Amino acid sequence: MMTKQLEAYQNNAITTASGPQLTMMLYNGCIKFINQGIKAVNEKDYEMKNTFIQKAQDIIQELMLTLNQEIEISKQLLPLYDYIYYLLQQGNIKNDINKLEEALEFVTEFRDTWKEVLKQGASNYEQGAQV
Repeated sequence: MMTKQLEAYQNNAITTASGPQLTMMLYNGCIKFINQGIKAVNEKDYEMKNTFIQKAQDIIQELMLTLNQEIEISKQLLPLYDYIYYLLQQGNIKNDINKLEEALEFVTEFRDTWKEVLKQGASNYEQGAQV
């Protein structure tokens, strides 16, 4: 029963979140999945590692798709997201924790920067641009 309520709450949080909040949720989700992927590699649970890293890759793809390409900063973010995606892919294929940790560092830095932007009351921002 409790999981149904939690699911409903999470779905509601996602559907009512603003663009900036959704970006924060995506970063946090990506960090969580990379950490779970690293843990799974350490435990030699390669099936779960693959699942978690693919979820992180899906999030990076979503972040790439939602960039506003009219804005200069987006043009700079795209290759960085592409590199993170590459690190996740290689880390997944080769069970390479160093590549996964490098991807994690990038995503964490993006998340922390985004958190600062939001703190400054930038609710009129979308990823990569002021609206």
